[in-house]
Amino acid sequence: MAKSAKTAIKTKDQKAASEAKNWSKVIKAFRSPKTGAYTFKEAIVHKDKVKEFLAQK
Repeated sequence: MAKSAKTAIKTKDQKAASEAKNWSKVIKAFRSPKTGAYTFKEAIVHKDKVKEFLAQK
């Protein structure tokens, strides 16, 4: 699940606060073929691009 950035909402700049709601932090887990251990890739992406990020291999 994506979680919206709420720290900018508390700032005095309302334009930045409204723009911050459009961004999400996305974390994707990958399994290593050699060791079987999980590694994680995280990024902050625009809410319209979340599905594209998760579809990447």
